[in-house]
Amino acid sequence: MTKESSHVAQEESPAPKPAKSPAPKPSKSPAPKPPQELGTPTVIVDNLHIVYKVYGATTDAQKGNAANALMRVLRRQGRPQMKEVHAVKGVSFVARHGEAIGIVGRNGSGKSTLLRAIAGLLPPHKGGVYTDGQPTLLGVNAALMKELTGERNIVLGCYAMGMSPSEMRERYEEIVDFSGIGEFVQFPMSTYSSGMGARLRFAISSAKTHDVLLIDEALATGDREFKKRSQKRIKQMRESAGTVFLVAHNLDVIEDTCSRVIWLHKGKIKMDGDPTEVLAAYNKA
Repeated sequence: MTKESSHVAQEESPAPKPAKSPAPKPSKSPAPKPPQELGTPTVIVDNLHIVYKVYGATTDAQKGNAANALMRVLRRQGRPQMKEVHAVKGVSFVARHGEAIGIVGRNGSGKSTLLRAIAGLLPPHKGGVYTDGQPTLLGVNAALMKELTGERNIVLGCYAMGMSPSEMRERYEEIVDFSGIGEFVQFPMSTYSSGMGARLRFAISSAKTHDVLLIDEALATGDREFKKRSQKRIKQMRESAGTVFLVAHNLDVIEDTCSRVIWLHKGKIKMDGDPTEVLAAYNKA
């Protein structure tokens, strides 16, 4: 073979193809969670303002006891100057069927005041509260009397919530068992501890499915077993298309029970949303 033919053969031989690197596999991102299906609105709070009018006492000499009142009479002084306390300032939100809403905040932030306004016990200074159905503040509609036995109070509480005699008889044993007061149901409520009374009130109030149930620190009492039963009962009420508002300083109860948290600070909403996110921000504050 001549050098020329050897040169042509080298030109016609195919060039080696570069090795193909495997194509990168597309990364699998987690599928987005489907949005939670929300029910119809049950509570609409629109630019709510609550103002208390109180007679202020900034010093010991102005406090409203009998001795200071007598001194004011002798000195011909008028009663202490009236002051206004702006407890809730421009709060707005919408609550829906199936939601359990926790309300957190420091003491004096307006949590209990907001619940009482939703229940219709405090008139708005400005704005309004609109509800679908009758809101029930725990322990208010159940007209419990310390002079009567637990048994009689269960009967009166069930009637106060609109139950018929047959419904009351059907729920009686369940209420006693849930409250855990046992044989004390035959004793006057004046002999109960504060925890026993709170447990009985919660057992009565939660024996009926409410459109809107407002619970203020009721789950702070009782042992661990009662708290578990209470959380289970609240979840059952949510599944029954009710709306639950819960005020508690125990953040674990809020996180385990609620689907939404509202953080109040000095009468205003500072944050409203997922319990994990809101409570994390609240704990850092």
